[in-house]
Amino acid sequence: MAAPGPGEYFSVGSHVSCTTCLGQRLQGEVVAFDYQSKMLTLKCASSSGKPNLNDVILINLAYVSNVDIINDRTETPPPLASLNVSKLANRARTEKEDKLSQAYAISAGVSVEGQQLFQTIHKTIKDCKWQEKNIIVMDDVVISPPYQVENCKGKEGSALSHVRKIVEKHFRDVESQKSMQRSQAQQTQKDSTLSS
Repeated sequence: MAAPGPGEYFSVGSHVSCTTCLGQRLQGEVVAFDYQSKMLTLKCASSSGKPNLNDVILINLAYVSNVDIINDRTETPPPLASLNVSKLANRARTEKEDKLSQAYAISAGVSVEGQQLFQTIHKTIKDCKWQEKNIIVMDDVVISPPYQVENCKGKEGSALSHVRKIVEKHFRDVESQKSMQRSQAQQTQKDSTLSS
């Protein structure tokens, strides 16, 4: 393979500015560059505006009309941060379990409302699972179809009370979201009638 020509490679840590073929200007620090695929990875200021976060942008240089090197880094880049492999493995295992749980619910014929309620509960209480079409929370509370507050059964106490509050709030939020969508649809219909 021939050595890359001037401007065809980018040192990690350099600051560059690119103009895409659509005229969009991107600027940031080079995190990685793959010569064969001509892919450039930039770390840019966060689009959310939060100072402790960054956006990472992958750029295909085949779709870039201009690249300017603002600050070329010549020294050796700092070593990469070490990865906590066990933490990553735990996260992957948890995500896999969550996806399998969702797939189980779908295959068991659980209603969409039941699946949504399960997701809402799972955000707050990780210890929840499916048992056929029933949601089991902390091995203490069972929520059976049609998954309303009155369908929450278990030993009276703080766990049952907490789960009932989550279920109540979930259905209040769903109902307010539906009413907002209805009012938006009615407003759109009024606007289109007035413009006709």
